[in-house]
Amino acid sequence: MNSTLIRLFLVGFSFLIVACKSDSPSSTTSVTTHEKRKANPRKSNVKATSEVPQKPEEKRPLDSINQENAIDFLIAYDTLNPETKVKIETKFGDIILRLFKDVPLHRASFIFLTKMGYFDTTCFYRVVPNFVVQAGNSELRKTSEIRNKYENYTIPPEFRSHRKHNYGAVAAARQYENNISKKSTPFEFYIVTKKNGAHYLDGKHTVFGEVISGMSVAERISRLKTGSDDWPYEDVFIKASIIE
Repeated sequence: MNSTLIRLFLVGFSFLIVACKSDSPSSTTSVTTHEKRKANPRKSNVKATSEVPQKPEEKRPLDSINQENAIDFLIAYDTLNPETKVKIETKFGDIILRLFKDVPLHRASFIFLTKMGYFDTTCFYRVVPNFVVQAGNSELRKTSEIRNKYENYTIPPEFRSHRKHNYGAVAAARQYENNISKKSTPFEFYIVTKKNGAHYLDGKHTVFGEVISGMSVAERISRLKTGSDDWPYEDVFIKASIIE
């Protein structure tokens, strides 16, 4: 093989190595799947040029709630669904809740989630003696599926000076980190079992209802043995239904 052929062979082989390296992933250039979708959108036959006007983004209809339309949805739902009494069934007995009309977003949300059957997938997952019993979560896949379906929407606070964390008060849980506006998590609620109330929570969590029957049931739940995470060893699942 003469020197000219050898030179051509080496040049071609070097090109092949470079091409293969450029196609292989590396730790410095790899991105997540989500980022890849952003960086490499699917090709389209429609080009974004001045000759092709782009349609304005359309808002999703209010046929279901999501993070974007939560307030508008709940305002409309509040008008069409005026119920204020909900029964929480447990294996220890029933707890009857009365929801306040002057916190319309929270009331409407609780009624909505009750009618959608969300709470029927949950249990009392947090018990702190002489403080609260908290429900609205579970380890079931169905629970997280429903929350994800509604995009884990949140609700702006509806603090009312006359709605206190008295004994038997029903209030909404919320995240504390990155939540300056104190938005509520509508999927989880708690009942105050402390006799003289938990008033240091006033103005921090929205009180949207009260127990009008069945505090003895809440008290029994509050005495259950729990792990270090306050989750009872004995599961107490609930079934929620509208009374009126």
